[in-house]
Amino acid sequence: MNTPQFKKAFAKLKSHFNLVGVSVVLITIVVGCLTYLVEPLPLKILRNTVFDQYQRWQPRQYQPQPVHIIDIDDASLARLGQWPWPRTRIAELTSRLQSAGAASIGFDVIFAEHDRTSPKTMIDLWKLSPDGKKTLENLPDHDAVMAETLTQGKVILGFSVGQENSPGKLPETPFKIISVGESPLPFLHGFSSSIMPLPEFETKASGIGALTFIPDSDGVVRRVPLMIKVNEQPMPTFSAESLRVAQHESNYLTRTARTAGTGIQEIRIGKITIPTTPTGEVWVYYTTPVAERYIPAWKVLAGEVDQKLLKDSILLIGTSAQGLMDLRLNTRGIIMPGVEAHAQVLEQILGNTYLQRPAWAGSIEVLVIILGGLLVGLLSLASSALVSFICSTLLLGGIGWGAWMAFSNYGLLLDPVTPSLGVLAVSILASAVHHFMSERKQRWVKEAFSRYVSPNLVSHLVDNPNQLELGGQRRECSFIFTDLAGFTSLMEKIDPAEAVSLLNVYLDKMIAIAFRHQGTLDRIVGDAIAIVFSAPVVQADHRQRALDCALEMDEFATRYSAEIRARGIAFGITRFGIHSGEVIVGNFGGSTIFDYRALGDPVNTASRLESVNKHLGTRVCVSEMTLAGCEDANVRPVGQLVLKGKSQPLMVYQPITAHEDMRAEDRAYASAFGLLREGKPEALAAFEALAAKYPQDPLVALHLGRLRTGATNDLIVMAEK
Repeated sequence: MNTPQFKKAFAKLKSHFNLVGVSVVLITIVVGCLTYLVEPLPLKILRNTVFDQYQRWQPRQYQPQPVHIIDIDDASLARLGQWPWPRTRIAELTSRLQSAGAASIGFDVIFAEHDRTSPKTMIDLWKLSPDGKKTLENLPDHDAVMAETLTQGKVILGFSVGQENSPGKLPETPFKIISVGESPLPFLHGFSSSIMPLPEFETKASGIGALTFIPDSDGVVRRVPLMIKVNEQPMPTFSAESLRVAQHESNYLTRTARTAGTGIQEIRIGKITIPTTPTGEVWVYYTTPVAERYIPAWKVLAGEVDQKLLKDSILLIGTSAQGLMDLRLNTRGIIMPGVEAHAQVLEQILGNTYLQRPAWAGSIEVLVIILGGLLVGLLSLASSALVSFICSTLLLGGIGWGAWMAFSNYGLLLDPVTPSLGVLAVSILASAVHHFMSERKQRWVKEAFSRYVSPNLVSHLVDNPNQLELGGQRRECSFIFTDLAGFTSLMEKIDPAEAVSLLNVYLDKMIAIAFRHQGTLDRIVGDAIAIVFSAPVVQADHRQRALDCALEMDEFATRYSAEIRARGIAFGITRFGIHSGEVIVGNFGGSTIFDYRALGDPVNTASRLESVNKHLGTRVCVSEMTLAGCEDANVRPVGQLVLKGKSQPLMVYQPITAHEDMRAEDRAYASAFGLLREGKPEALAAFEALAAKYPQDPLVALHLGRLRTGATNDLIVMAEK
């Protein structure tokens, strides 16, 4: 078709949906569908998390069913003794339940070994006289008593399965499994070995079922199988056998889906048809914890249970005792006894309340990825960012709402996660293609970035472009001012290119340390650096960050200076001033250029603290305002300084840096300084003793000189900056 109308329509379509954009949309949809089919573990986890959340929002409403757990709980163990109980006691428990008219009695226990408390076993363990042995030989064997009880009927025993190399012997099954359609074997969870009950128990029990769950990778029991295969032989599970025996049935019927290779559709047990997963499992729809579900075993043995609760009921004997460790995690995030999963499945079956993930669910979900992806992809290519966002949000909301309504009203488990991720990926990529290099605001922000230096400031402005405006706000901040002593004179003594090279390395490392502590570079003036903390992003620990940063910078600067001096170059020391206080932070300047900085007296004070180091003989001075937010700071008091141009004294301290070991004199200095601060005349003698022992200590020399010239306290008025 080569008509003018077609050409016109094609040109219009091309203007809206360029080939690159359409290709991106189609490729993303294909990748989304392939990812869905591959079903990687992260997607499974996300899907299961959503299904779990559904059950937290809307758990199954408990409706009393003839299903109860005879609980070997902590109270039963406390009253009747530790586990394992003698088989005679278990036989008595079983007999009482049989007499009460239970429909079936299932043991969530594997009786794989002989009773160690049986009289015959004791004969071998105890050193007895001939008469004693004869007495024990005449006592009934515990296992025999248990076996005799099993002959009274209605009892289901459990067996375990595994993947060991040595397969166990499978029992003579008291049932038949009839298949309609394909053989169920290829779809059932397979195991290669089993641990069975004792043969004398196995042959007398009315049923035998596998005590197995197939938890997901996170350990949560979401499904309970009704049938598995062991050595390529189908075997029912504990739940299925409990239901079969309760109905006095002898057959199972499995039905596979009509479409070949899609798995099991349902399993029929007696008169009850149960929809299953393709692998023969039932999704467990959990209730909130229900006390009525449990009957303590000790109450049964004590005859304190209403017989109406037991008559015609499926009774599962298991344990909730903490010490026996038969505990599982359910979808509601609750630790439960393993036997409860079987009980809840049986309640669902008897109440005809199921969760189902139908065979057509996958087709629907793939269709949503395709149609939804095309819709939002073409809209994103042709529409504004706002329209694209609104449509994508509505579609994603519709997917989530539809999946929830399917669960809430019909018990269907439809996956909203993978379709939503596919649609979202298409929307994002299509929008990126459409708006790439076209948004004026983004270009303006990028141009503005060139006016700033600190990475944290750039990151903050990317997240908050509305703050690119003149003005500021009040903020508590901390400041570091540094200065490299003697660098101007060094420039006169060595080749300027070499001096610049040394300075660049120095500044690069110093600024890198500041950025590592999330500090913002306020300015560089020659060899001096100003760093601010808690701007632009508020940092609750800005005082601690400032002190830690300054100490790390001091450690580097001292080491770097020593390295350069070792080469015969008189590279100076670096002095630091650290102070905190309330300032105005923001953008200052005009329409041509912005200057992001902090303004206020604390900035000037930090600068003054840096400069007083040369008068004090120290390298680092930190104010008490900064130390108020620092933990375990290792410092020495300098004194109350009245800085040049100030009228109020400021308490200043000297940090003890990593390369200074002053522990020996810390206590003596603190004692001497305390005398000085209190105006005690003994201060002079204390500092003279310190000076004799530590003649290189600048603070000791400072205070000793002041005391000798008539000073009586720690107040120091600075006449110079």
